[in-house]
Amino acid sequence: MAEYRACGVRLGWLLLPDGPQVHVYRPTSPPVVIDAPEHMDGGDVLPGFRLDLRPIWASAL
Repeated sequence: MAEYRACGVRLGWLLLPDGPQVHVYRPTSPPVVIDAPEHMDGGDVLPGFRLDLRPIWASAL
């Protein structure tokens, strides 16, 4: 993820299905850890984008 951030990526999600957790990376702040979210949205970077994470968590079990 550090490489993506170094290249100027404005939003990165690192999904850890064993947690389940999502680590959210933005260039101007430390990573934020979210435990077992059902979905993620693109916020101001990808307006209108929404990713349903329930199938990902279910397949990891």
